[in-house]
Amino acid sequence: MFEIFGIPSTALFGQLLIGLINGSFYALLSLGLAVIFGMLNIINFAHGALYMLGAFTAFLLLHYAGVDYWWALVIVPIVVGIVGVVIERLLLQWLYKLDHLYGLLLTFGLALIIEGMFRNFFGASGRPYQIPELLRGGQNLGFMFLPNYRAWVVFFSAVVCFSTWFLIERTSLGATLRAATENPTLVRAFGINVPRMIMLTYGFGAALAALAGVMAAPIYNVSPQMGSDIIIVVFAVVVIGGMGSILGAVLTGFGLGIIEGLTKVFFPEASNTVVFVIMAIVLLVKPAGLFGRRG
Repeated sequence: MFEIFGIPSTALFGQLLIGLINGSFYALLSLGLAVIFGMLNIINFAHGALYMLGAFTAFLLLHYAGVDYWWALVIVPIVVGIVGVVIERLLLQWLYKLDHLYGLLLTFGLALIIEGMFRNFFGASGRPYQIPELLRGGQNLGFMFLPNYRAWVVFFSAVVCFSTWFLIERTSLGATLRAATENPTLVRAFGINVPRMIMLTYGFGAALAALAGVMAAPIYNVSPQMGSDIIIVVFAVVVIGGMGSILGAVLTGFGLGIIEGLTKVFFPEASNTVVFVIMAIVLLVKPAGLFGRRG
């Protein structure tokens, strides 16, 4: 073991790993938020509840149907994506021409209802979810011990995030989605069903939140509060990266997770507020965010 700036390497790299893990969830959740806001102009406060719903769905499938982690990665995003489609069709489709505040208030109320229902049925205490057998154990890197599941989370989150960015920013489907939100009348003239595309976009954002929930279940306790505990930080990540910026959400999520981890090493008292301090500074210097464009 060696020291860096007077700090044992195991402590420094351990906190960096924790920061990278948190950053993976920040990136994945802020990606879903950025997709929904960038495509639909809805500030989706229900995103944390959908993340919690994904974790609980994986937990219930494992304990009552025997569905393991790997199948949950496939099934849960589809199930919660369908829930997102229902929410969009029943509630959100009436708000697109109104001020952003209406969407924020509606989704905030929806998040409280979902969280309250789960707290009523399952209580406030967390429930464990086992790490899949294939990813148990870890690797001794000499300067630190790297758990296999943590490494998987970072790798898979990065793959999902950058694949989503490529899909939306570099393919014809993504171009059609962006066009449908910017000029729906013109897109309808080409025979494209715009309401269906918008509905599926919200469902896709909900599926990303659920995927993050499944991946978080073996690391954090599955509890009704897990969404509300993280959503404020995720909103800060989206604001810093630039509202609606896909690449900004991904890069800022990973970056802020690392900064948060380093802060816990050098200045632990500020670790819970460093993200919001950075947000205030960024908004003062560049109100549209690091990767955002002025409206």
